Amino acid sequence: MFGATDRDADLFHVIPEVIGDGFPYLEDGRGRRAAVLWPADAVHVPEHGVEVLLREAYGWDDLVMASRDEFEIWARLVPRVCADLGIEEAAVPPQFPLFLADAVRAAGVVLRVDADLFAGRRRVKTAHQLAGIRRATATAEAALEVARELIAACRPAEEVRAAIRAVHDERDCDFDDAIVAPGAQGASYHELGSGPLTAGEPVVVDLWPRDRHSRCWADMTRTFVAGAVAAPPLLEEMWRLCRASLDVAYAAIRPGVDGRAVWAASCEPFEAAGWPTQRTRAPGSDPEEGFVHGLGHGLGLDVHERPNLARLGDELVAGDVIAIEPALYRPGFGGCRLEDVVLVTEDGCERIGSFPYDLRAA
Repeated sequence: MFGATDRDADLFHVIPEVIGDGFPYLEDGRGRRAAVLWPADAVHVPEHGVEVLLREAYGWDDLVMASRDEFEIWARLVPRVCADLGIEEAAVPPQFPLFLADAVRAAGVVLRVDADLFAGRRRVKTAHQLAGIRRATATAEAALEVARELIAACRPAEEVRAAIRAVHDERDCDFDDAIVAPGAQGASYHELGSGPLTAGEPVVVDLWPRDRHSRCWADMTRTFVAGAVAAPPLLEEMWRLCRASLDVAYAAIRPGVDGRAVWAASCEPFEAAGWPTQRTRAPGSDPEEGFVHGLGHGLGLDVHERPNLARLGDELVAGDVIAIEPALYRPGFGGCRLEDVVLVTEDGCERIGSFPYDLRAA
């Protein structure tokens, strides 16, 4: 691998220290794990079972004198490291940089891209990562509670989002952004939302806090009706079907099950009620109404990672953490989405968190 741990989750998984400059990491297939680093970045790396190879030992100083291009320097240095470690063939992740692949291949090393290998290394969460996901989920729940009160009072989306940010800060979580999408804006599932809230309209609130200690994410969504009023019949129907889809998904999630099969099962309540899903819409058509996306995705050092629970599916394993988010959308009206964080256990699954699904904000 080559990158910086503050931007590359695969690297951070093996060296959970924040290193802002790119560096190469290599495994020799016989248990030796090594990173080529500047001494100042190497202080805590051995604590994670990774040997530090100082870049100066491979001619860094001479290479710097000969070139001002850091990429060219690494392109000349990394083949030397491969030769020293006896690496003649290697697996690399899909994001492995082209400049370095060209240089290493030119030196005779055979490279193959193996996305499954690198995804699989991160599937089963460590105790530290799982604790971080639980903290981030608790932050999402605390923020949803604050958001629910403001939505009951029909406060503007911007005010609700600001209150959500404050909860993140109080609980030591990073705030990337949040969806607070009132009315028809909720029909676009990536619309952040803005403007006033009108009593009786749906409001989709989607939060993805990241725990600062573990750098792991949560991802939770609830849908509320604005104001202290009853939900309109259409929203009640959408909510009922999303709850039914969640129940089906929970019953299906267990080790060994294909995520595609879980997604397919989650489509059935919608289809039985006459709503379109990705399974029933015409190929090539533009999805706008119904259950227009997959059921969910893995969660950890990235907010979207393997396993997939959609048309692309992966076999679930104990230790996976996933987000499941059945939803319905109708242009001009809005959306309803319910999203939970779920741990796959040895005999089924565990819902992380316990925030209620109620539509009523008050």
